[in-house]
Amino acid sequence: MERTFAALPPAHGRGFAQSWWGRAWVRALEESALDGEQVRTGRRLARAGAVGAVSVRPGRITAVVRDRDGTGHRADVLLPELSGEDWDRFVGMAVERAGHVAALLDHEMPPHLVEDAAAAGVELLPGTGDLEPECDCGAWDHCGHSAALCYQVARLLDQDPFVLLLVRGRGERAVRDALQGPGSPPAEGTSPAEGVDAADAYATADVLPPLPGLPGVPEQPGVPPSLDTDTAPGPGVGVEPAALSFLASRTAAEAHRLLVAALSADHGQRPLERASSTARDAVRLAADGPAPSHAPAPAPAPEMAAQMAVRLAVERAVVTRLAAGSGHAPEDFAVAVRAWRLGGADALAVLEEEWAVEGETLARARAALETAWDEGEQPLLRARSNRWTVTGAPLQLRLGTDGRWWPYREEDGRWVPAGEPTRDPATALASATPAAGNEP
Repeated sequence: MERTFAALPPAHGRGFAQSWWGRAWVRALEESALDGEQVRTGRRLARAGAVGAVSVRPGRITAVVRDRDGTGHRADVLLPELSGEDWDRFVGMAVERAGHVAALLDHEMPPHLVEDAAAAGVELLPGTGDLEPECDCGAWDHCGHSAALCYQVARLLDQDPFVLLLVRGRGERAVRDALQGPGSPPAEGTSPAEGVDAADAYATADVLPPLPGLPGVPEQPGVPPSLDTDTAPGPGVGVEPAALSFLASRTAAEAHRLLVAALSADHGQRPLERASSTARDAVRLAADGPAPSHAPAPAPAPEMAAQMAVRLAVERAVVTRLAAGSGHAPEDFAVAVRAWRLGGADALAVLEEEWAVEGETLARARAALETAWDEGEQPLLRARSNRWTVTGAPLQLRLGTDGRWWPYREEDGRWVPAGEPTRDPATALASATPAAGNEP
């Protein structure tokens, strides 16, 4: 079970991944590689078209990558295969929702599919440290050759997410058959086994078995079921699906907190804790805007209220109410919602905060900018604080405190986030152009 993909042309002036799952693959590489210089070398090699034909099979991806002097090196990237039980859970989860099956058969991988798979205990996308490199150059960590191969695979994933499923252990035909095939009928001549009445079994038992022990406390709250957000609320229904989903998540978190407290050793010796008012405040913000002056209510810190309001507005049109409730102009609030959709609280901080880049942080930023582009391709950048604006173009790079670069684009006189962050400023800037296809 193996697929081979022909070498792709050079990728000058564009990001390596346009799909969200392709960007997740790149992020797994960039967050796990110990040597950032090797990652930058890999980007340059991949952009120059130095990666040959790519062979993909369960658990392993292979290609020959050539240095600038023409020397070829065999590079491999290993990713753990899913077990048979994992695949059974994945197929069972997918067939329960027709949308998941239709998306996969259309070579799409919607976020809800990956989230539902993770809730079922199946991690499809690689996480930090999952991409294990091997290269005949002798490097023990990601070298420029294995990094270049990873960037090239991100482009292949854009074209076909079944590449990821093949690495995880199943080819496209096997996945399609499992998703489309009917369930196995019962064997001929068999009938359901007859049971014993529970009362009779209890009356004749000489020794009752011990009761099972209490289940352990889960490490984290459960995940509420996905809501049907494609159907508009009926007449008289004032709760948006996004608000309801948010409240369900908050309720699960509060229930987990109370369960942990109830089963703790010192339960009963501590004063009764007041339940969180976050859910109540969120309902008030979503339904009525700010509370009237004659009915004051306890509220979370202002910065928490602003983030809460942005989260509630991410998926549905409740921007007007929430903007008024959090003190934002509707236009500014819409930009904040876009930022949250791209990166949560980190993206909001980059949008709203301007900070001075100094010392070692400034040196690293300058080094990243100098090595991101090939000679003669680097745009002219004008720096102010943590923001680098392209001279003569409505494009900008913003540096986050964690060293990632965020792409920004000027729209209607306002700077707005234009894509997800990356360690490579050239990739970030390429994703900020409308032609890159990264519209939020």
